[in-house]
Amino acid sequence: MEADLGEAPVTLPTVGTNLTDLIFRKKKITIRELGGCMGPIWPKYYSDCTSVIFVVDCANIAQISSSCVQLLSVLSAEPLHSAAVLVLFNKRDLPCTMSLVELKSLFRMDDVIRTAPQSITTLEISGRSGQGLQDVLAWLFSNRSDT
Repeated sequence: MEADLGEAPVTLPTVGTNLTDLIFRKKKITIRELGGCMGPIWPKYYSDCTSVIFVVDCANIAQISSSCVQLLSVLSAEPLHSAAVLVLFNKRDLPCTMSLVELKSLFRMDDVIRTAPQSITTLEISGRSGQGLQDVLAWLFSNRSDT
């Protein structure tokens, strides 16, 4: 049975950092969202991190290569070697996006998954329509740390 996620909120790119508490099935997780432009300070947050959700804006073709470089940087960070990683290909509902096969090929996801020290999962979603968000919640709460 799927939970009602309510109406999709208006979305804007994350410019700074946001702190959000999620409660799902009576369990709470705190999420710190760091915008892509905040990449230089991301390492300051790695030591407190048990899971990483890396979101790729599939509608922004000009930023795909930059996103790939940022993902590789995150995966190579020593403090994150034991973190579970979820790579989300977002905005899959828009007609201007590349196919998932093309995106995974550009990111060389098969090679990344095979060689990275982390457990990596990939999903395609639409944050606006809610497509795939149940899968994200299931992943998040199955990979949460109870410490």
